[in-house]
Amino acid sequence: MKRNRKAKILATLGPASTSSDIIENIFKAGCDVFRLNFSHGSVETHRQNLKSIRNLEEKYDHATCVLADLQGPKLRVGDFKNTQEELKKGGKFILDTNSALGDDKRVNFPHSEIYEHLTPNSILLINDGRIRLQVLEQHKDQLITEVLNDGIISNNKGVNIPDVILPIDSLTNKDRADLQKALEMNVDWVALSFVQQADDIIKLKKIIDGKALIMAKIEKPSAVKNIDEIIKVADGIMIARGDLGVEMPTEKVPIVQKNIIKRCRHFGKPVVVATQMLESMISNLVPTRAEASDVANAIYDGTDAVMLSGESAIGEYPIESVSTMNNIIENVEKDKNNFNLSIENIVSDRKVDNTDAITNAAYSIASNAGAKAIITFSVSGKTTMRMARERAPVQIIGLSPNIKTARKMQIIWGVNSCYSTKDAANTTEMVNIACSVVKNKNLVMADDNVIITAGVPFGNAGSTNLLRIAKIIDDKDLT
Repeated sequence: MKRNRKAKILATLGPASTSSDIIENIFKAGCDVFRLNFSHGSVETHRQNLKSIRNLEEKYDHATCVLADLQGPKLRVGDFKNTQEELKKGGKFILDTNSALGDDKRVNFPHSEIYEHLTPNSILLINDGRIRLQVLEQHKDQLITEVLNDGIISNNKGVNIPDVILPIDSLTNKDRADLQKALEMNVDWVALSFVQQADDIIKLKKIIDGKALIMAKIEKPSAVKNIDEIIKVADGIMIARGDLGVEMPTEKVPIVQKNIIKRCRHFGKPVVVATQMLESMISNLVPTRAEASDVANAIYDGTDAVMLSGESAIGEYPIESVSTMNNIIENVEKDKNNFNLSIENIVSDRKVDNTDAITNAAYSIASNAGAKAIITFSVSGKTTMRMARERAPVQIIGLSPNIKTARKMQIIWGVNSCYSTKDAANTTEMVNIACSVVKNKNLVMADDNVIITAGVPFGNAGSTNLLRIAKIIDDKDLT
């Protein structure tokens, strides 16, 4: 199945989109990657959704990508006697380890391990920043704070603490259990929430042990400060603007978004822009003009993918939300006057190896020789990702004899990821397999020139050193 766009769409599955029919229609409307949000829903529901997705893969002969999103260590206050309380600016309010129900003076905050890392003047944001507290006194079992604004505090609301690297494991016990189930289901990507530093990703990589790729969710200022180190160790980045917009001034989020996209493109790592992209479509058939512009600007900036959350998970119009996002992307990418994704040179210590040389050459030939596609023969997918980094002017067809690789690459900008049941043993077989697959899938036409990259010896990951130009001919041999 060929999409008429380069940027990809992630759609979150939820109560509004768990039937196999709706999942299929979301796929047909343009979804490239399905997100299973482990913050909500049962493991059994996620397992059933994944089964429906894999059935689509077989039905449409199209590798389908699944991302499991772990909840992460979300800090929350306890419950109140009256469910909620009104706090007044200037008053004192205590967070403590006492498990008793809260009132207008105090509430349980069962995260004593972070108390000693907060100092007077530390800011706590509750309920997405609707309540702001400033620490006055820090003790082993309580935090005495001043209320900075009038507002309502209620049961189990989340707490954000900006500008502090907290001594909490990025994986909770729930996350570890969910991760095990997700890996058993053979998901393709795992998203780690509330990443603070590169070490969070390194620890998760040891647990996953190559069974899935890792996406670091950037939702804390500390992650923004450590962004280059995180990008280097992660396989991809998600700019999760919800919590990020709570923990830093709202006006800085667009700047951070642009900078992270630019850094990810430089390092050749996929980047996803997420949260509230078409938020009003949860209950409306059309988005606001501002939301359409938000999606468009992310595409203009060169993001690999944009994501739908509540729009497709709990909204009234999950299919229409995907279709609308698809239409916005297609129209932006048709804007030849302004849609230019050439990479600016950034000073870096990144070494250029054989694979870089081959992908650069393929890009140049495609630009100058009128090739209709670049086909990357890749076992691991690394060559495909590097080719996508170049933002080639023609379609990139990632061809892999490894179905897991074919699935993972669906999230990458411009890549039509295809699975081949055959692997090449020599150059002739490589050309025949590549041309057969792309012609059978109607990705190219007879008389089209294509560029094929691969590695010799064949079947070895990370050894791309060969480039061929082939012509599609209209006979049974195809080349």
